[in-house]
Amino acid sequence: MGKVYRIGILEPIPAAQNAANLTALREGLRDLGYVEGRNLIIEYRSADGRAERFPDLATELVRVKVDLIVTRGTPATNAAKGATETIPVVMAAMRPLAVVASLAQPSGNITGVTTFSTELTGKRIELLKELIPNLSRVALLHNMGNPAAPPEWEEVKIAARLLGLRSELLDVRSQGDLDRAFELAARQQVDALVIGADGLTQMHQQIIVDLLARSRLPAAYPAREFVEAGGLMAYAVNYPDLYFRFASFVDKIFKGAKPGELPVEQPTKFELVINLKAARALGLTIPQSVLVRADELIQ
Repeated sequence: MGKVYRIGILEPIPAAQNAANLTALREGLRDLGYVEGRNLIIEYRSADGRAERFPDLATELVRVKVDLIVTRGTPATNAAKGATETIPVVMAAMRPLAVVASLAQPSGNITGVTTFSTELTGKRIELLKELIPNLSRVALLHNMGNPAAPPEWEEVKIAARLLGLRSELLDVRSQGDLDRAFELAARQQVDALVIGADGLTQMHQQIIVDLLARSRLPAAYPAREFVEAGGLMAYAVNYPDLYFRFASFVDKIFKGAKPGELPVEQPTKFELVINLKAARALGLTIPQSVLVRADELIQ
């Protein structure tokens, strides 16, 4: 019998919440000859929205002797980097340069893809302004404990200033902060929110979507899952496409390539997803100029 490869996956959310991405990864691996139950074992570890759990989970994956670790998010990637200098790591990270030496030559044991979430923040605010012409105050809901969050806040301030908007920050470090954040948004008379991409916001996406609906506030999200859960609009990379592309990194590394010599790739597929039911509930009419750009309209 040939070698059985063991892949560790270090994620901010449970596998059930991450199903579409994991399906894409498995399809990509299957296309390249790696099949669970035959020559592949997947060890999935979720921090359940609590980034402080990542170091222990990364150490656990090293202990079970995985051949490679797949990570999502800068905190997960930093934890994997701290746990091992030898096991290859394939990441999807907002701030890859916080983890690797350069995109062209990452060096060390890490490579992967950038999720571009920070760079897309300004575009999300532009879309909100198109949907809400009288928009005057926008807030970023994010976990500022995530090293990827402060640059995103800077992007929000720049985009808001260019559009003549006021910007506010709603810093959430735990589930308990969410209710307080929405009370603050009401006091600050916020007109719309941009939701940051973080394990906390991903883990509690349904709570966030429900709080926004109750507050009758529109929001732009960093992934389509929020829109499928009832949120208004997402403009983001196509995450299943990124996970499918992970497989080619895994295959190259298993065939002898050094991760530090594989350039970090940029996303090629972006998607604008709009939930028309959510728009109706908010009393919003989506302009034709936005509708024609949407990749998917959820009824």
